[in-house]
Amino acid sequence: MTSYDAIIIGTGQAGPALARRLAGAGMTVAIVERGRFGGTCVNTGCTPTKTLVASAYAVHVARRGADYGFSAGEITVDMKRVKARKDYVVGLSNHGVERSLRSLENCTVCQGQARFVSPREVEVGTEVLSADRIFINVGGRAAVPEIPGLDQIDYLTNSSMMDLDFLPQHLLVLGGSYIGLEFGQMYRRFGSEVTIVEVGPHLVPREDEEVSQTIAAFLGREGIDVRTNARCLSVSKKDGGIALQLSCEPGPTEVIGSHLLLATGRRPNTDDLGLDRAGVKVDKRGYIEVDDQLATSVPGIWALGDCNGRGAFTHTAWNDYEIAAANLLDGEHRRVSDRIAAYALYTDPPLGRAGMTEAEVRKSGRPALVGRIAMEDVSRAYEKGETEGFMKILVDAESKQILGATFLGASGDEAIHCVLDTMYAKAPCTVLQRAMHIHPTIAEFIPVILGDLAPLPPLQD
Repeated sequence: MTSYDAIIIGTGQAGPALARRLAGAGMTVAIVERGRFGGTCVNTGCTPTKTLVASAYAVHVARRGADYGFSAGEITVDMKRVKARKDYVVGLSNHGVERSLRSLENCTVCQGQARFVSPREVEVGTEVLSADRIFINVGGRAAVPEIPGLDQIDYLTNSSMMDLDFLPQHLLVLGGSYIGLEFGQMYRRFGSEVTIVEVGPHLVPREDEEVSQTIAAFLGREGIDVRTNARCLSVSKKDGGIALQLSCEPGPTEVIGSHLLLATGRRPNTDDLGLDRAGVKVDKRGYIEVDDQLATSVPGIWALGDCNGRGAFTHTAWNDYEIAAANLLDGEHRRVSDRIAAYALYTDPPLGRAGMTEAEVRKSGRPALVGRIAMEDVSRAYEKGETEGFMKILVDAESKQILGATFLGASGDEAIHCVLDTMYAKAPCTVLQRAMHIHPTIAEFIPVILGDLAPLPPLQD
């Protein structure tokens, strides 16, 4: 048995940063990785998908050359080169994480599957590690739904999509949220036929309906077949392809494609950690139960990142690291509940979100004000020829605190931070309204929106 001051299981977004802080404070640290360094974000999530999104965007703009006064001729896509570019970018990040950990003083890298032996002991292969502090950062993976016939076909997930170096003739996407929409749009732009099947009444169910309708509209204009209110009853091989049998209305009850991508959700990588031997509690979905400071049911064990169910994004995992490090090393009392919900969807145009949706504001019953502008009325968007979408901000009518914002449009994923930072500062919206923003930008219209607030109207029957 080898003893350390701390053991970190997993090298996703939170793990390596925490290892650097702990080792820098003089602690001996063991960090365990069973697969590729960097976790989901680096290997099968943010880094590769946004690299692919960038390639697809370039293809899309080239095809629109006539709109900008030029002709690029016939546009062809070499998927082997697209994949090679993606692999190169991923490799830089992946190898960078590994190199930084292996060169870190006071840190030992252990490769293999980690399993708890007791609340203070973890086995990795034939070696047993012990520590008084253990941090679990094991991330998640694609959830595979129970659909009759699924076990009889080859299907894709966000991870196996990374291996494609060819263009599917017709990509079927089961699931109409972040992963499904990003892959669906990029592969349509690469040249595939694409059908997106969503069981709910509209895409990205957590968003306001106008967001979902706007996204469905611009995807439809790109030639993507969007099917909502469509439950998949079974999957089978047919005519050399894959057939989905749907329960839906309206539209055909069968759709046939060449490849199937499952994008129906995520599950935590907690089922093979031996958590029961440590006494660590999980919920019915397998997420590790944590308190507001990320401590598990066992003193001395914390869970960070996607495996704790308190966030499903790289930035929430990073914030988990910041909370744990600040509380342990800096004498602070940071909490998960202090952070404001914020995320982006990287369709084109992207969606930037902060705080509450309009539906959540209405449900709260508080008096609210709303300001809105269509992207076609934003000069920078018009100049760029990218006028899909809108920007909307919701404000508490009494305190003038910003409650939430939705920016679906060009640079929406960046401009949203103007609002998010104001919310963290707990400043009234008038502070942002009176700011002088640079022209011409997308963000310059945020003060304009705030200067045109009106009472949130009642819902129309």
